Amino acid sequence: MAARTNSAPRSNRVLVISLVVIAALVVVLVGGELFVRNRVKTCMADQFESQLGSQVDVGLSWKPVLLQSVDKNVPYITIDSDDTKFGPAQGMQVHAQVNDIRIENTADSSGTIGSSDADITWSTAGILATLQQQAFGSLISGVTADSNAGTLRFSVGPAGLADLTVKPEVVNGTVKVETVGAEVLGFGLPTDLVDGVVQILTSSLQTYPLGMQPTSLKVTDDAIEITLEGGAYTMPAAGTQQQQQEQQSSCGLLV
Repeated sequence: MAARTNSAPRSNRVLVISLVVIAALVVVLVGGELFVRNRVKTCMADQFESQLGSQVDVGLSWKPVLLQSVDKNVPYITIDSDDTKFGPAQGMQVHAQVNDIRIENTADSSGTIGSSDADITWSTAGILATLQQQAFGSLISGVTADSNAGTLRFSVGPAGLADLTVKPEVVNGTVKVETVGAEVLGFGLPTDLVDGVVQILTSSLQTYPLGMQPTSLKVTDDAIEITLEGGAYTMPAAGTQQQQQEQQSSCGLLV
């Protein structure tokens, strides 16, 4: 009986010690995951901020980052930015997903991605701010969108005495901007002004990151919404030695 009684406390101690060890390991793994996850988010943000021209918020995939640091492969990340600049454009909102990312620092590249897609919203307020930064900007007093017609109407001159109406659409992987109407009291607007507006809109909708191309465009009541898709892409190398060192510091776990 005595031997049997003594074995019970010993078994309890072993169980308690095992549970403590397991709990400690869980704490270490969770702490390590959080630390590495933060490093990888910094790495990814550094990679893509230069591509988007603004600060970005990065979301990581479900895969534990500790495993990603072993096989050097990031399944996907999401990227959100509220003030992206493509060409002269201001105030674009972007939500993107980048898939199959490999960070590989070489003389010519900082890594590769397998594919990407993005949804872009360019509000009429952002379009107006973009145009008002141009030499002719003081002539543009307002922008309204017509979702039914798929057009943008620009008020020109004091009290909007003149109107310029354009229709953006995707044609063969690029955005074309067509002039639908341009009149002031029944007379045509100056060609330089019309060409200037169309050129700024077109150039703002031509340059996209990561080799993505537009696949669809929709005019809503207060914005343009564009869908982009991209395939395999090689990311350019960091420009300066300092940038390369900063990238190595934050991305070292994935290289």
